[in-house]
Amino acid sequence: MTVTSPHPVSKRYRDPELTVLSRTNATIELQLAHRSVRAFLDAPVGDDELTAIVAAAQSASTSSNLQAWSVVAVRDAARRNRLAKLAGDQDFIRRAPLFLVWLADLGRAARLAAAQQAPLDATQYLESTILGFVDASLAAQNAVIAAESLGLGAVFVGAIRNAPDRVAAELHLPDRVFATFGLAVGVPDPTESAGVKPRLPQRAVLHHEVYDDGGDAVIGDYDARLAEYNAEHARTTGWITPVLQRLGNRGSLKGRHLLREHLTRQGLPSQ
Repeated sequence: MTVTSPHPVSKRYRDPELTVLSRTNATIELQLAHRSVRAFLDAPVGDDELTAIVAAAQSASTSSNLQAWSVVAVRDAARRNRLAKLAGDQDFIRRAPLFLVWLADLGRAARLAAAQQAPLDATQYLESTILGFVDASLAAQNAVIAAESLGLGAVFVGAIRNAPDRVAAELHLPDRVFATFGLAVGVPDPTESAGVKPRLPQRAVLHHEVYDDGGDAVIGDYDARLAEYNAEHARTTGWITPVLQRLGNRGSLKGRHLLREHLTRQGLPSQ
């Protein structure tokens, strides 16, 4: 008797309304299987893998071909330890053999402008800062898919923004370069208690022609499905309560409510 495995989309949603995709392929199924990895085996990520990951990152779209991002690959254990302390003291940063810090990088253009004595006034405005963050995010997501295709796992680390001045000093970041987030990369530890975390139903996020908040009606069911998933991994919450707690006050931002001041000190006033 042949046992048919459930379609990966059923794990992604746990939604009886979406259990199979009529159009799919290996790339989509790799994306559907994505999960955050916070436990890594003691195995290195080699230069060949890093080169492939960065090549995939550089193949992402970039606004006006400005390529306004860079990435710092951190392998040194002492530096990873210092960055871990700055980023919420998260131990998996220490244990990951590779920690990538993704940068919004307008400094490269600034150095070109200085060399040619050209103005660069547009970098003073919020749009240019956003552009650097978007470019870095697009590149990093490509990098994650590439890493996973090579059998690696990864997890994004927004807490790299908890102490941006100290991170900038640690990484010797020049003017107009800002550390947007980190990415821990390594070979996943198969004993980690984790799986494919269910996402909101498409009815909550997909709008046709105009925004329609009627999709909010399915959030209660999703909250129950996520609570079920979390219970399988020794966690007790659904979705609604953590979202409201995370956004309820500035204390949950861990100092990131001062981000505009840090950007200004790093040469990105974002007017």
